[in-house]
Amino acid sequence: MASLYSPPTTTTNTSVAGLPCHLFPKTSQLFLSKDINRRLKSKITCKVIMKNDDSQNPKTTNNDININNNKIDRRNILIGLGGMYGTATTLGDGTFLLAAPMQTPVPSACGPADVPPNAGNLNCCPPLATNIVDYVLPPTPPTLRVRPPAHLVDDQYRQKFTRAISLMKALPASDPRSFTQQANVHCAYCNGAYSQVGFPNLDLQVHNSWLFFPFHRWYLYFFEKILGSLINDPTFAIPFWNWDTSAGMRMPAMYTDPNSPLYDSIRDPAHRPPKVLDLNFDGDANDPSDQQMISNNLTLMYRQMVTNARTTSLFLGQPYRAGARFTPGGGSVENTPHGPVHVWTGDPRQPNFEDMGNFYSAARDPLFYAHHANVDRMWFIWKTLSTNNRDFTDADWLNASFIFYDENAQAVRVRVRDCLDTTRLGFTYQNVDLPWRNARPAPRTSRVRVRSVTQTPEAATAMESTTSTVVNFPKPLNKTIRTNVGRPKKTRSKKEKEEEEEVLVIDVEVKRHDKYVKFDVYINDEDEIPSKKFQVKAEYAGSFVNVPHKHKHGEEHGHKTTFRVGLTELIEELGADDDDSVTVSLVPRAGKNNVIIKSVKIEFAS
Repeated sequence: MASLYSPPTTTTNTSVAGLPCHLFPKTSQLFLSKDINRRLKSKITCKVIMKNDDSQNPKTTNNDININNNKIDRRNILIGLGGMYGTATTLGDGTFLLAAPMQTPVPSACGPADVPPNAGNLNCCPPLATNIVDYVLPPTPPTLRVRPPAHLVDDQYRQKFTRAISLMKALPASDPRSFTQQANVHCAYCNGAYSQVGFPNLDLQVHNSWLFFPFHRWYLYFFEKILGSLINDPTFAIPFWNWDTSAGMRMPAMYTDPNSPLYDSIRDPAHRPPKVLDLNFDGDANDPSDQQMISNNLTLMYRQMVTNARTTSLFLGQPYRAGARFTPGGGSVENTPHGPVHVWTGDPRQPNFEDMGNFYSAARDPLFYAHHANVDRMWFIWKTLSTNNRDFTDADWLNASFIFYDENAQAVRVRVRDCLDTTRLGFTYQNVDLPWRNARPAPRTSRVRVRSVTQTPEAATAMESTTSTVVNFPKPLNKTIRTNVGRPKKTRSKKEKEEEEEVLVIDVEVKRHDKYVKFDVYINDEDEIPSKKFQVKAEYAGSFVNVPHKHKHGEEHGHKTTFRVGLTELIEELGADDDDSVTVSLVPRAGKNNVIIKSVKIEFAS
C-alpha cells in the first residue's frame, strides 16, 4: 500500500476552527465510528462539482460514499479529517481508501479535561506554543543510553536521578519541562482535553488501542531527554520497574524514601516493601503467599507476552483511526499487567485511587515513569521473541502524530513511524533475565472435563448458566457467566495455526469508565466459579481491565470496546484441538455491576 500522505514541516497557530463544519453537523450522520475503524470498503469519488472534465475527473460509477442519500466528495472528507492531516491511500488495483491517521490538535485547541470533582479546577493543558515544528531525531549517539532496572541501581545513579527529578520539580509550573507539566501530559491525552482533529465531538484517547505503545514511548523519550538536559548529562537514562522478574516484584526502594523527590505519599500504604506486587490485582487484599504470587506473576507474563501476543494486533492493540467514537481494544500487556499495576500502586483511601490508580493523576507519581519504562521494554522484548512479531505497517498507524515539548521547551510534532527503533532513539534496556519465558502454564488435569453441576449452593447462586448452554447476549456481568462458544475451525494443522491465530473476541460495554473494572476469562475450567488461585493454570486465558478515567464526550452512553485473547496455544495446552466448542467462563473480579457483555465469539486472525 502506498501512501499519499505529505506531512507538514512547520505549523504556526494552527486551529481547527476553519474546518468546513457543515460537513459534520453530527458525528453520527457520518457513521465513521464504525466504518473508518474497519476501513471503508467503497471506492470514493474524485469528482468535482463545478467541473465535469473527464480528463481531470475520471468517472467513478457507483464509487461514491453515500451518507443519508447525499454524496460527499472524497476531498471534502479529507479536509474534514483535518485538512493537510488527511491521507489518501491506494491499493494496487487503483482502489482509493480513506486513510485517517489520528492526529493531535495544537496546544491552543486543548480544552478542560474531564476530571473527578475532587480534582478542583485542574488545567491539564500545556502552555500555548508560538510555533510547532516537526521533530527531527538527532544522530544516533555512539553509545546508547541504557535504562537500568530500578532495583539494581547503585548510589551514584540514585543521586543523579534524584537530582534530575529535583531540578525538574523546581522549574516553574508554567515551564513545559516542569514536573507539573510533564504530569499534565498524561491527563490531557487521557481525559478528554483534546478532541480529534476534524471531529470536535470526539475525544482523542491514547489508551485501549494501537496508539498506547507509541504514545508512551515518545512521552518517556522526552521526559528522559529533559532530565538529562537538566543535569547536563546526555547519557542519562530513566530506570524501569522490573516487575517481570521475582527480584523486581516489589516497589523499588529508591521510590519509598519520604525525603526523596521520587516519593509520592498518595500510594497504597499496604503495598510498600516488602509487599510482593500483584500483576493481576483485583482490588482486594486476599493475596496468596509471596512465592505463590511470584509464580502467578510469571505465568501471567508468559500468557501476555507469548500466548496472547501471537499477532501484532493482539499485542499492540486494535486499529484506532480518526472518526472512531470508541477506542477499539488494547493489546495484551496494556490490559494486564499495565492496568492492575496502576491500581495496585494507587491509594484506595483516595476517592479515585489517586495518584497512580487514575489516568488523570497517574503521572504525578515518579513511579509512573518507571512502570511505563518496563511496559515499553515489553514492546522492545516482544519483537525479539519471534520473527513473526513485527510492528504494524498500516499507514494510519505510522502517520499518527502527537505533540510534546522537548528538552529546549520547543513544541514538536512526532509520528509513530519514527519511534519504532529504540536504537534510532538513542536508548536501550539493560539486559536481564526473563524467567517468565519458562513459566508456560499446565492444565489442572491431563484432559479437562467440565462438570455440568455446581458443587455448593453458593456456587449455584453465582452461576449464570450451565455448561451445556449457549448464553444469549447482551447480558450484565454481575455474576459469573459460563457459555459454550462454537469453534469455526478445529483440528488445524501446524501450518494453519502459524498462519492464523484463533482468537476469543468479547464485545464489552463499561457503563462507567471512571471506576475500576476487571474480569477474568477461563477456558474449559472444571469449576463453576474459577478461583483466582488457578490463574497460574492453563485454563486461565486473560483479564479485561479498565483503569479509572473519564471521557468528555459519550459518558452518558457507556464505553464500548472489545477484549481479545489468543486461543491457539491455550487450546493445545488443554488438549481441545478436536473439540467443536469451548466453555468460556467470565468471572467478575472488580466493578461487577458496571459491565455488560455484548457478545462472545471466536474469530481467526493473521
